[in-house]
Amino acid sequence: MNSIGHAAALEADESTASAISWAAVLGGAFASASLAMILLAGGAGLGLLSVSPWSGTGIAASTFGIGAIIWLIVVQVASSGFGGYLAGRLRTRWSGLHGGEVYFRDTAHGFLSWAVGAVISAAILTSTISSLVGGVAQTGASAVTGIGSAAVQAGGQAAQGVSGSTPISYYVDTMFRADHATNTADSGQARAEIGQIVTTSLMNGQMSPDDRTYVARIIAAQTGLSQADAEQRVDQVVGQAKAAADKVAESTRAAADKARVTAAAISVWTFISMLIGAFSASLCATFGGRARDLV
Repeated sequence: MNSIGHAAALEADESTASAISWAAVLGGAFASASLAMILLAGGAGLGLLSVSPWSGTGIAASTFGIGAIIWLIVVQVASSGFGGYLAGRLRTRWSGLHGGEVYFRDTAHGFLSWAVGAVISAAILTSTISSLVGGVAQTGASAVTGIGSAAVQAGGQAAQGVSGSTPISYYVDTMFRADHATNTADSGQARAEIGQIVTTSLMNGQMSPDDRTYVARIIAAQTGLSQADAEQRVDQVVGQAKAAADKVAESTRAAADKARVTAAAISVWTFISMLIGAFSASLCATFGGRARDLV
C-alpha cells in the first residue's frame, strides 16, 4: 500500500512539474553565447595578424579561408558543448524516470541551450551590423552631399566654358592634341560637348555616324588635321575609351561573382557549423546530466 501511494505521489509530482529547467537552459545559453563571442574575437585577431596587404607576405587567401572554416567549427563545438554541459549539469534531478526519458530530456536541454544561445548571438550581431550600417549610411550621406556640391561647382565651370576633370576627359583631350599651340579657353566648350557625345556613345555601345562626322569636324578645326585624319583619331580614341570601359565592367562583374561565391561558401559552412554546434550541445548535455545524477 505504501509503495502504491509513493508511486501515485511521484506521478502527481511528475504531472505538475515542468520537464524543462529553464534556469539551466538560459544559463547554458548565455554561457555559450559569451564563449562564442570571446573565441570569435580571438580568431578575428589572429586572422588579421596572419594576413597582409603587401604581396609576398602573410598567408594565402585559400589558407586563410580553410583556417576560418576550421575555427568557425571549433567555436561552435566548444561554445555549444560548454553551454549544453552546463544546461545538463544545472538542471533539476528527475526521480522515478527510466534512463531513456532522462537521456531525451538532457538532449532536449542541450538543444534548447544551443537554440537560445544562437538567438542571443544573432541579436548581438544584428545590433552590431545595424550600427555599422548606420555609420556607413551617414558617411555615404556626407559623401553624397560633397559630391552634390562638387557637381554644382562643376556645372558652374561648364557654364563658363571650362572643361571639368572627368574619367572621359583624358580621351577627349587626346582628340585635341595638336602639333601647334591652341587656345585652351576657346576649345573648352567644344571639349565639354564632345565629352557628352563620347559618354553617350559609350553607354550606347558605339558612336553614330552623324556624331562621328560632327566630332571629327570639330577636332579638325581645333587641331588643323584633315577630316579623314580627324575621323581616324576619333575612331582610335573612342575605341580606347570603350576598351577601358569594358575592362572596368569585366572587373566589376568578376568582383561581384567572387563576392557571390564567397557569400555562398560562408552561408554553407555557417549552416554546417551550426548543425555541428547543435549536436555538440545535445551530446554534452547528456554528459552534464549524467554527472548531475551521480551527485
